[in-house]
Amino acid sequence: MRARVLYLTDLTYQARGRRYCDEDIALSSDLRHHFDLALCHPLDALALMDDFDVLVVRNTGPVIHYQQTYDAFTRRALDAGAKVFTELTGKADQRGKQYLLDLFAAGLPVIPTIERPDDIEHLPSVQEYALKPKMGADSMGLRFISPEELGTTKLDDTLVQPRIEITYEVSFYFVGRTFHYALYAPNPQTRWSLEPYPPTDADLRFAICADVHRLEHHRPRHPASRRLSNLRRRPTARRTGRPQPLPLTRPHRTSSTAIVRCRRGCLD
Repeated sequence: MRARVLYLTDLTYQARGRRYCDEDIALSSDLRHHFDLALCHPLDALALMDDFDVLVVRNTGPVIHYQQTYDAFTRRALDAGAKVFTELTGKADQRGKQYLLDLFAAGLPVIPTIERPDDIEHLPSVQEYALKPKMGADSMGLRFISPEELGTTKLDDTLVQPRIEITYEVSFYFVGRTFHYALYAPNPQTRWSLEPYPPTDADLRFAICADVHRLEHHRPRHPASRRLSNLRRRPTARRTGRPQPLPLTRPHRTSSTAIVRCRRGCLD
């Protein structure tokens, strides 16, 4: 008897630069060769979850517009010991982007990230700053402002980081903790036009170190970006640990935008 899989997603979800619904169709079509599978909108998950053996959560984005309902689903799944893929104990985007603040506050070599106007002095001097919601995904709500605007902008549930130009982004794909392949986007203007990337040993050591989830059963994507130039810090900034140059990473649920330089034991 085949396992029954409930696949949570929102086929109408709009993401910048990609069509999630096409990905859902392709992935679910493949999974049907191995499981009895049904697609489920996040709003229907509570009513249907008990009839399935495994629950698959598509990604952070498609559930983000239904946060209260999704929170109720996760509580129910945890209480019942339900099998959920990816596990619901992740430390990154599953819980919003608070981890970006935590990594920076801990003095790790990450991109400077603040949420309070009093901490603006800890940001480097750049031409533009990126503002993003603490609960967001797929560039939702992302906007850029000048240094002059930063001093007068309200930061309610909003993170601020320096805008960094990159040459390209590499995505390292794992199944559990085992590396399988890497892809990259040679043109940063077409982020999802991916080509195979042959990683070096140093690349793989970095990708493994950048795993902030610490999960056993998941299929993470660990993106890393190479930037064009170093950041210039404000003379008044005082912080334990400094943002370092290459490489840069962004831990995701299936793998946001912390930039972490791999250092042995840096995330232990």
